[in-house]
Amino acid sequence: MSTPIQTDVAIVGAGPIGLFAVFELGLLDLKTHLVDILDRPGGQCTELYPEKPIYDIPGLPIVTGQELTNKLLDQIKPFGAQYHFNEMAAGLERLSDGKWKLTTDAGSEIIAPVVVIAAGGGSFVPKRPPVPNIEAYENKGDGVGVHYAVRKMEAFRGKNILIAGGGDSALDWTINLAPLAKSLTLVHHRDGFRAALHSVNQMRELEREGKVKFHVASVKQLHGDNGKLTGATLAGADQKAWLHETDAFLPFFGLTIKLGPIAEFGLNLHENLIPVDTAKFESQTPGIFAIGDINSYPGKLKLILSGFHEAALMAQAAFHICKPNEKLRFQYTTSSSSLQKKLGVA
Repeated sequence: MSTPIQTDVAIVGAGPIGLFAVFELGLLDLKTHLVDILDRPGGQCTELYPEKPIYDIPGLPIVTGQELTNKLLDQIKPFGAQYHFNEMAAGLERLSDGKWKLTTDAGSEIIAPVVVIAAGGGSFVPKRPPVPNIEAYENKGDGVGVHYAVRKMEAFRGKNILIAGGGDSALDWTINLAPLAKSLTLVHHRDGFRAALHSVNQMRELEREGKVKFHVASVKQLHGDNGKLTGATLAGADQKAWLHETDAFLPFFGLTIKLGPIAEFGLNLHENLIPVDTAKFESQTPGIFAIGDINSYPGKLKLILSGFHEAALMAQAAFHICKPNEKLRFQYTTSSSSLQKKLGVA
């Protein structure tokens, strides 16, 4: 367990709404830490439709999910938010001093007077491939067994790695882990990929150089003793099978959205959504706010622009909790020299 982190606001979810919350909180000098199960910011925008055009963001007639995320990251850069990627918010506990302790599945502990849940429809949970008894090889430690995300690249140094999938994650990790691995093999059920073309070209170049092996094949079975992975049975399109030696199996078969541990946080959920008021977007649990698609209130519209509005009002209320002895002075970024100084544009 790591040393607990102290901050003003812990944000669950690093999608567009969570990112804009950093901006609104930053204007009020409130520091933030964000937790997200994905390995990068953007949430659904970058994971599900990075190149899909969005037409209803004010001032941006057309913008893709990835472009919007990039613009938000540029906007919040002055505020130094800290990110905890590849981590799921696993527990929430109220401390004796009234603050909250948010715990992740990676052992991080974040202590803050305010927690903001901006988790969209919930946590992205990796799809488990249809391989018999795969659970026996999960959670066996860094660099060995079955992994659905890469938390520490160095843990895979010198390992025989097997990656399955044909999307961006599979190709990206093939490219990134190849220099560290003793051997790296990528399998996909067809000789075509859904990943970015430049990533496919990089993988093909590594294959030509003998640094990566690629097979049109599927993983049929895993082998090992007492949960220690030693190999996998692979089968090609002709159904001919062979045994492949491996220490680590990384299947990237996409993600599903589940509410996950948030459902166990003790919040008053209604149909897997968090009811909030419309003045502060605070839940019925003081100090816990919900913004974006995860919340519920009369007239709610599940739009990104609605979440931006919710983040602004949430930040005003969060200030009074984090700094109860300070007076909040409302200011406009267009006319406030102090806000412009924070933004680096004064």
